[in-house]
Amino acid sequence: MLRRTLLSLPALLLAAPATTRAQATGAQATRAQATPPLVVASFSILGDMVDEIAGDAVRLRTLAGPNVDAHSFAPRPSDAQALRGAALVVRNGLGFDSWIDRMIRAAGYRGPVATATDGITPLQMDGHSHGHGHSHGHRHGTARQVPDPHAWQDLRFGIQYARNITTALKAALPAQAAQIESRAAAYVARLEALDAWVRTEIAAVPEARRKVVTSHDAFGYFGAAYGITFLAPQGISTEAEPSAAEVARLIRQIRAESITAVFLENMGNPATLERLAREAGVSVQGKLYADALSEATGPAATYEAMFRHNVGVLVPAMRGQAS
Repeated sequence: MLRRTLLSLPALLLAAPATTRAQATGAQATRAQATPPLVVASFSILGDMVDEIAGDAVRLRTLAGPNVDAHSFAPRPSDAQALRGAALVVRNGLGFDSWIDRMIRAAGYRGPVATATDGITPLQMDGHSHGHGHSHGHRHGTARQVPDPHAWQDLRFGIQYARNITTALKAALPAQAAQIESRAAAYVARLEALDAWVRTEIAAVPEARRKVVTSHDAFGYFGAAYGITFLAPQGISTEAEPSAAEVARLIRQIRAESITAVFLENMGNPATLERLAREAGVSVQGKLYADALSEATGPAATYEAMFRHNVGVLVPAMRGQAS
């Protein structure tokens, strides 16, 4: 009896590791199934849209995060590594985040790429900085014309962004398509209501008072959609520097037209605008969010909050009231 027991021990010892390995493999497979797929968004506004539409169906990595200038963002090696494992990449397009196209090529990423601006006919703008006004989104000047990439500043185009992102998410995650579609429908309904609110708020400002000076030329779509003239000493990119003549021309215009709405943006060097405001005899009224959201505790932590904050400070400033 003892002999038979001892003879059976090697078989038991061999079977135990095999069972353990099978259990470990099953646990790893379960964990892999439980881990949502990774979606990479190029900058904070797109990241927020993905989060609103997909929720916990995805893991989200936003490359140029809150208060980060996506015009000149420099990806890190860890960003390229994350990209290789993504189920979907979401970019703006129109030259705004062209660095992600280079990153996709360098990383050897072969997965789907969603371009949020697909289907949008862009405004055209001067490719270099200009100090004169761009009334209601129209572009003038002698410099070469390039597409204005800031289409999210018109909520109707923001809705198109959401629909493009929804289509891409459903294709990449077919098992979660119903959840994604439901969340997207609720999100689009909120954006439509927000667009109506913005129009009502701006309409309460006399048309002659709807003039705003801000750091760089990022509000062309906002101006075109809601009837505001935006003037900027800086051009399409935050990397551009205005000339002294352009700044002087803008100072003269501020004085001649009694413009009271002068705003910094949440990125970039404020020195030019602060000097301009000082020489024009006006005060900087506050901060607008254009190309990036605020941190989570700030006033523009989401795309929707960005519009509510911006309109909330623009309207009293255009009326000449203290913000």
